[in-house]
This record gives sequence, C-alpha cells and structure tokens, in this order.
Amino acid sequence: MLILAAAPLGDPRDASAHLRQVIIDASHIAAEDSRKFTRLCSDLGIKYQARVISFFEGNELERIDELVAIMRSGSDLLVITDAGLPGVSDPGYRLIRAAIENEIAIKVLPGPSAVTTALLLSGLATDRFCFEGFPPRTQGARQTWFTELAEETRTVIFFEAPHRIIETLSDAVATLGGERQAAICREMTKTYEETIRGSLNELLDWANSGEVRGEITMVLAGFDPSTRNFLPADLVTLVLAQEAAGISRKEAIVAVAKSSGLAKRLVFDAMVDHKSGSK
Repeated sequence: MLILAAAPLGDPRDASAHLRQVIIDASHIAAEDSRKFTRLCSDLGIKYQARVISFFEGNELERIDELVAIMRSGSDLLVITDAGLPGVSDPGYRLIRAAIENEIAIKVLPGPSAVTTALLLSGLATDRFCFEGFPPRTQGARQTWFTELAEETRTVIFFEAPHRIIETLSDAVATLGGERQAAICREMTKTYEETIRGSLNELLDWANSGEVRGEITMVLAGFDPSTRNFLPADLVTLVLAQEAAGISRKEAIVAVAKSSGLAKRLVFDAMVDHKSGSK
C-alpha cells in the first residue's frame, strides 16, 4: 500500500495520533528531507525503525521504480514531505500515478494543508477556489501567468519564495491592478506567523518596507465580473457570437448577461438599440 501522510506545517502538535503510529509501524518511509523527518520524529517524541529513502524533486523520477518495487514486494510505503501533503507542489504525483498503474492501494492520512489554512486566514471567499502552485520565475512568463488568471472568478492560492515576493507582487499589480484584494500568509503555525491582508498595492508596500522571510502562501481575490466595463457595442458583439453558435437570441442574451455579470436588461437594451440603429 502507498500511504500519503500530511506533515505539520510548523507546529508538531498538529500531527495526528494516526500519523505518529504509522511512522512507528512503517518499514519503508520515503521522506523529502531525511534530516527534517528525523527532527519531526524527535519533536513528536517517537522513534522509527523504518528504512528512510530520500525522495525529493531532484531524484523523484529515478526513485519511482525502486519505490514501486518495494510496494509490489508486499511492503507498505509511507511518503511524507517537509510540510503539508505529498503531491501538492511537492514530490508524490508521479508515484501516485505509478501506484495506480500497478494496482497498488493508496491511503491518505489527512492533516495540515498550507492551501486551505491560508484560504481561511485570508478572509477571502472560500466557496470556490483554485491552487496554482508556484508562479514562473522569469518576469515575462510570470506576467503571462497573471494575465491568464486576470478574469478567474475563483479565489486563487499560490506559493512564493520570500526572495521573489516583491517581483511577483509588482507583476500582479501591473497585470491585475493595485486594488485587487489579497493576503500574504507567512510562517503559518510557526512562532512568527503573520497574515497581511489588503490590496495588492498595500501588500507591495509592506514587502518593500523590510526583508521578507519564511514560507509564504498567497491568496488572491477572484475577479468580480461586475467591475468589467462593457460598451453596448461589446455586448452586441458577444450576443451575435452566441447566435452564430446556434442558440436563440433570448438564450444568447441570458448567456452574455451571466458571463459578464450584468443585468439581462442591460444586454437586452443594447440589442434593442442595435436593432433600431440598423433600420
């Protein structure tokens, strides 16, 4: 069996009793950083007898066959990363796919997650959200990344390194506008935990005010369609495009109103004016 275990983000007290027992009982453990894993066990006051195998981004591909062989031989394999769940911007996804292909059972020990912890701390909408991993490291690719997210209506969560946060915030302001609401969640569950909430402009001012350190998860408010400025001609173009796709004008007006966040009456009036002007 493949066992995927959530590790504490910082405070070892967040480890479940189930996690403690699985570590004690395990015969094989794939750990992202063996030193950090040993430190976690020390903090938990437990001892392990397992063979610990290094499993991180740099050796993930070359380790897959070895780890699958361990499970096919009849042994369970516990996978644990430095913090949070394996596979979420950490090694694990490829191993999960390999286990499925080899008909190996998978079990998840739920627990701490930086994604959902930051979402709750942010105070932003929680009903619909998406996780985007890390932004690209180069400015051009990062700006394109933000452009593609500019009209994402769900709350967006992503990770960023402290030494890149100023550049990332600057690109976010340039692409999304400085008034978009967001939150920076830093060092969650650790001694110096901090959450900074406000507009992107305010977060950029904060980042520029001193050296930023620690693990960072950023939460970005989703795009509000009602803030988009549509000219009547834009609405007419959208309705005509829907009609060309084969739906009735009434259905097209409803669809455009929904996608634009505008009242149906506004879209309807634009079409009436368009029809009157064409006579």
